[in-house]
Amino acid sequence: GKIDISLLQPSWMLFSDGFKYSKRRMIAKRVFDIALASAFFAVLWPFMLLTAIAVRLDSPGPILYHQVRVGFNGKTFRIYKFRSMRQDAEKNGAVWAKKNDARVTRVGAFIRNTRLDELPQLYNVLTGHMSFVGPRPERPEFVTDLAMQIPFYETRHKVKPGLMGWAQLKYPYGASVDDAKNKLQYDLYYTKNHSFLMDMLIMIQTVEIILLGKGVH
Repeated sequence: GKIDISLLQPSWMLFSDGFKYSKRRMIAKRVFDIALASAFFAVLWPFMLLTAIAVRLDSPGPILYHQVRVGFNGKTFRIYKFRSMRQDAEKNGAVWAKKNDARVTRVGAFIRNTRLDELPQLYNVLTGHMSFVGPRPERPEFVTDLAMQIPFYETRHKVKPGLMGWAQLKYPYGASVDDAKNKLQYDLYYTKNHSFLMDMLIMIQTVEIILLGKGVH
């Protein structure tokens, strides 16, 4: 379920099967994303409304939080989430989130564990910047640094980023270069082998994790 990047050579990336996707696959994935995102919006809008009210009452600041992330083919886009941290969380610059992060608010801790903070990204799916399944998008400043330290890091941008991913299922949460390197091995496996059945497997397992209460940091 992963590709060992220490064994990779540039020629393997060029001549092996994979990393090439048919137009039919891309269209089918896009149609699926639009249909599912629309259905989720229709069902989950009351939860989104309640989350927005809770965020507003819990701490001062905007309800939605947005960041620039790197997406398909390295193009940047603006991602949206319900704000789960204090308004001044990054007054000293961009930093990775960590376990038991003191910047997370009371409501923020709950919506992060239940993934409610991710619901505004349904908009990103509808606009085509993201898919339901794919590597999680990273911030440009982190991508620049990681691409210099980890070989083949930018290959993960050969597919659209997703709300949920293979690496998130297979590797525990981390916030370091070593963690990014280990997660990349799973992202490359997905990038090379993704299919409709694999997407469904990832979605089902992600829902199971959420229902079992295994949250994120």
